[in-house]
Amino acid sequence: MRHFFLAFILLGCLSALLPGCEPKEDLVQTSGSLSFVQDTVLFDTVFTTVRTVTKRLWVYNRNRGALKTDISLAGAVAGASPYALIISGDAGTGASGLTVRGNDSLLILVRATVGDNGTATAAKQFVVADQINFLTNGNAQSVKLVAYGQNAYFHYGDIIASDVTWKTDKPHVIINRTYGSGAQARVVGVAVASGATLRIPKGARIYSHAGATLQVDGRLLVNDLSEPNAFVPTDTVKDTNANLVRFGGDRLEDFYADTPGQWGGIVFTSASRGNRIRYAEIKNATYGLLLLNTAPTGPHPNVAIDNTTIKNISGNNVSFAGAAQTPIALDTGGGIISIAGDVQATNCLFANCAEYALLGFGGVYDVNFCTVANYPNTTAVRKSASLTFTDKSPLDGVTTLSSPQVTLRNSIVWGAIADELYFNDVDNYRSSLVVRNSVLRTATYAGTAFATAGKPGLADGALGNLLNTDPLFVRSPYSGGRPDYSLQATSPALKLGPAFGSAPARDLRNLPRPARTVGAYEHK
Repeated sequence: MRHFFLAFILLGCLSALLPGCEPKEDLVQTSGSLSFVQDTVLFDTVFTTVRTVTKRLWVYNRNRGALKTDISLAGAVAGASPYALIISGDAGTGASGLTVRGNDSLLILVRATVGDNGTATAAKQFVVADQINFLTNGNAQSVKLVAYGQNAYFHYGDIIASDVTWKTDKPHVIINRTYGSGAQARVVGVAVASGATLRIPKGARIYSHAGATLQVDGRLLVNDLSEPNAFVPTDTVKDTNANLVRFGGDRLEDFYADTPGQWGGIVFTSASRGNRIRYAEIKNATYGLLLLNTAPTGPHPNVAIDNTTIKNISGNNVSFAGAAQTPIALDTGGGIISIAGDVQATNCLFANCAEYALLGFGGVYDVNFCTVANYPNTTAVRKSASLTFTDKSPLDGVTTLSSPQVTLRNSIVWGAIADELYFNDVDNYRSSLVVRNSVLRTATYAGTAFATAGKPGLADGALGNLLNTDPLFVRSPYSGGRPDYSLQATSPALKLGPAFGSAPARDLRNLPRPARTVGAYEHK
């Protein structure tokens, strides 16, 4: 029995030394190399000092046995690299003696923070490059890292206390900063103090970091006629026109090009007066414009918007407390949200707003020659009418504000649902409601008797409206391709009568309006 036990131990020891007892994929080979799906990790344009998104690099060992490799950033060897790696969950500039099992893979996460290239006035992109080096069994391999940097003016919680005109030689980037703490905390991206004016001239580019806002207690003038080099174009204003002022998020990768909710928006508080926005594009925000009047019985904040596009707007569980004089919350976003504010919109396009194109609580609204083409680029089904007005406070939904005064004329209000207009408690302000000479999608107000209680009949022939007839945009999101909300030659909207009230001489694209086509675009 004793001899049998000794023999058993001896056999166990010998078997441990036999090849093949360890899986082949764990046996480290002394030859072979790694493979990669790509030879370059490319980052689209990123602003200096703002960290990029995180990219993935998959590394494959296509050999039967395991490989040991040393991984390093070339720039780190030289003392600095704008790139950072996360390898197997560990952050750093590399790893030594890392084992990649046979027929297995390794995920490396890469991100960058691009520094200023030292040229103070450089508006053009510059390239920041590095590479990840791999040394495996004497085989040297590498994957290039390339990012395109962009210098910018950075506004980190700036408070503008006197009149200023922003330069246009570099983009402007707005980043939130918190002042104070607790109940006294105030979040500021850029704040224009009461009595001060911020002028943003033609061609300026304004990009905001996640959640950041431009708050106006004073006055905002965008492409305004009072500017020394005012934008008074004589040619057609295409979407690519360099003189448009553009507001958007600071993620410039293609993936984010049409993604809503990337930044807060532009806020006009109770004290703000005399604001004007011309020839601009506001996109990818939680709200395009927010008129936030916390003293609704007093003077209204106001803004006039001309030849401007507001698109790709959405918010969910949004809190406006950081921008308000007193906290107020709305679980929504909108192209324009106005709480006892005054809005004049002419030659404007509202597109792809997931909740509202225009939501008005009290206030005064004049919408003239505008196009609302509301096909949200989300999978969620929108239930709210694109244009919604109420005399009830958003604080409790019960308190009555001053009745809204709504003038909607020579416009197109169309979208994905059957009711794109909603007037809450309309009998309270029927006398101040004017809806004329427009193409409308509405089931609720499709009657012909304007005096019907609760449901003004917008099909009344005296109003000159065209209801529930497709305006035939050149291309909607349902048509495929990039949307074009100008009108086809067969559009029924071309058959409406002459303009009701005042008409601008030119349209959104700055084309003359001889035929007075309704909506933002004059038919060519």
